[in-house]
This record gives sequence, C-alpha cells and structure tokens, in this order.
Amino acid sequence: MDPRSKNPVKLDPIEPAGDPEAPRPAAEAPAAPGALPEATPEAAAVAAELEDRVVRTLKSIYDPEIPVDIYELGLIYGVTVASEGAVHVRMTLTSPNCPAAQELPADVEQKVRAVPGVTDARVEIVFDPPWDSCKMSDAARLQLGLL
Repeated sequence: MDPRSKNPVKLDPIEPAGDPEAPRPAAEAPAAPGALPEATPEAAAVAAELEDRVVRTLKSIYDPEIPVDIYELGLIYGVTVASEGAVHVRMTLTSPNCPAAQELPADVEQKVRAVPGVTDARVEIVFDPPWDSCKMSDAARLQLGLL
C-alpha cells in the first residue's frame, strides 16, 4: 500500500525464466536497500583523484575573518565524490551568526563546481557538531600563533 494514500498499489510480479523456485545467481540478486553499486578500481581511482582536486580547491578558500583556509580551519566536515562526478560537501561555520553565512557556502559551491571533472556540487551546512578551535589543524593553529 502506498503510505501517502489509502489506495493499494498493485505490482505484477515478474518471474524469472525457468524454474521460479530455483535460486537466482548472485549477480541477479537484488541489492540491499540504499546500497551503492561497487565501484571498479578505475572508478575509485578517478573519484579519489577528483576528491584530491576538490580538497585542494577548498584549501584555496579563506574565511573572511580568519586568515586561514576553511579546510585547515576545520570547517569542512566531509567531502563525498560519486562515481559520476557529483560532489557533496558537508561544512559548518564558526558560528550560526557568522557574517559570512551567506557568501561562504555559495563561494564553496561555485569553486567546487569549477573543478575539472565535477558534474554537480552540493554544499550542506551543518551545526552538529558545533565548530570549535579544536577542529583546526596544527598548521592552522601554528599560523594563528596558537601553538
């Protein structure tokens, strides 16, 4: 039944050719819900190279109030690259009231989209866990005179 309505949804079962009781080969077994297809080693290498280029790009973007790039500052919580080149960046801001709250995510999205090989870019702003200075790299602490 469709959970959005009270009308039953009817699906005609599709039986495989041959004995319907025979087990299906592993290649035909349905994937687990939400499972991603396994990437070939070549696709994984391409995705890893693209992720490296995206991270290098993120290291070129600076917080307007702190003279450290957003990657070393610890504002980037994750970068996910899909095999077709779509990139998802999870990031935070130094505070929910950050003056750069509008411009910084837009700048990240624009610069990530410009990376060769990126087919789509999405930036997700999260505040959990909240950012604090312990998320900065040692290089950022050194640059700010905190080490």
